[in-house]
Amino acid sequence: MLTIDCPFCGPRPETEFGYGGQAHVAYPEDPHALTDEEWAQYLFYRDNPKGAFAERWVHSAGCRKWFNAVRDTRTYEFAQTYPVSAPRPELLSKGA
Repeated sequence: MLTIDCPFCGPRPETEFGYGGQAHVAYPEDPHALTDEEWAQYLFYRDNPKGAFAERWVHSAGCRKWFNAVRDTRTYEFAQTYPVSAPRPELLSKGA
């Protein structure tokens, strides 16, 4: 079983967590000004890289807090977890 290190509770089994999609996706400044195509791009289109990828996770069976994690999409290994309020890690500053 995969273990995820919750930044608030420590290491816990993956069954306690829920996936929340790509991290660091900025909400549009004026969503009413977007075309249908631009709105669809914001809602549905995300990066799908091989390697390190920043994702949102929720500890749904624990503290119920959201956090970000850097996970390798090829191996499923979690390299780092950090609170949502923390800045994007250097590891990803140019990538995902």
